Amino acid sequence: MSYEIVDTGNAESLREGIERARELLSEGHSIVIPTDTVYGVGCDAFSPTAVNDLLALKGRGRHMPPPVLVGSAEEVPRLVWNIPAGAQALMDAFWPGGVTIVFRASPELTWDLGDTQGTVALRMPDHPVARELLVSTGPMAVSSANVTGALPALNVDEAVAHFGDRVPLYFDGGPVGASYPDAPGNAGSTIVDASALDSGGPWRVIRHGVVPEDSLRQVARGEWET
Repeated sequence: MSYEIVDTGNAESLREGIERARELLSEGHSIVIPTDTVYGVGCDAFSPTAVNDLLALKGRGRHMPPPVLVGSAEEVPRLVWNIPAGAQALMDAFWPGGVTIVFRASPELTWDLGDTQGTVALRMPDHPVARELLVSTGPMAVSSANVTGALPALNVDEAVAHFGDRVPLYFDGGPVGASYPDAPGNAGSTIVDASALDSGGPWRVIRHGVVPEDSLRQVARGEWET
């Protein structure tokens, strides 16, 4: 299988690329997209087979489920059990942007992202290409564009070097990550767990990424796990 790189700086190429992405995703393939933090490799979040293939592509097992990216915060209510007040405050303050929030997943959805323990990690990326694509395709299960253990891709060439023709479509959005030059953690998003709030549990930072924990604490009051 060969691969195609979409020039997102050309409006016609981007339009055709999004149409091609919709076709490939519906067939169970993964594609590579730019986000504000790193490049991501993603698939249809509602296809268990596609998610399983995505994990295999990365060299991961079900114990490392991918987060789900959305093109609009309006998608969130149908994907989660409920939105705690503090989580809504984080969404208002940091979306679109580099914060991933773990919620209790809606029990009405028929999806299988791996061993999530009934949760789902959601993020709305701050990249125009990613958001335009996600609005068209719907939520995607997306992980960083690299094989497990390697550094995430910050441009399309690095993503191609990781996956080559195992991924049929790449969106070239130029270099990414420049929005967070002083990031205190790794190049990925900061992941914060809000799934225990309803039962009286604390906030928990799962991964320190581009948004510092202190910034989160200033917005979402309450108990934080130390």
